[in-house]
Amino acid sequence: MSLGLPDRILLSLGALAGLLGVAASAAAAHIQGADSLKTAAQFLLFHAPAILALVALIATGTTHRLTTRIAASALVLGLALFCGDLALRALHGTPLFPMAAPSGGFLLMGGWLVAAIAALVPVRRG
Repeated sequence: MSLGLPDRILLSLGALAGLLGVAASAAAAHIQGADSLKTAAQFLLFHAPAILALVALIATGTTHRLTTRIAASALVLGLALFCGDLALRALHGTPLFPMAAPSGGFLLMGGWLVAAIAALVPVRRG
């Protein structure tokens, strides 16, 4: 099964999360007291393979396409909010916006929950 544009975008964003995780890890190694940047790097590096795996599940038709796409999208958005907020605080001393990190964390947890649900939703075979 081939990937449509939404899934290719998710695949690209998952790879970008990995790239940003490596970059944030390198930056954190050079900044004194950058614990929040280290946390952001870890979250990016932990979730990037999960996003790639979810897209692979879509591509193989193993899980319900829409539910799995929602799970991957929630992980991407959650990473942007959570890690974006932590990185901005570490690098510029300012938050993304109030409650960005907790909102992102909630989306990350929701993404994992939806991924679990996607594993249980039957796939219709044509």
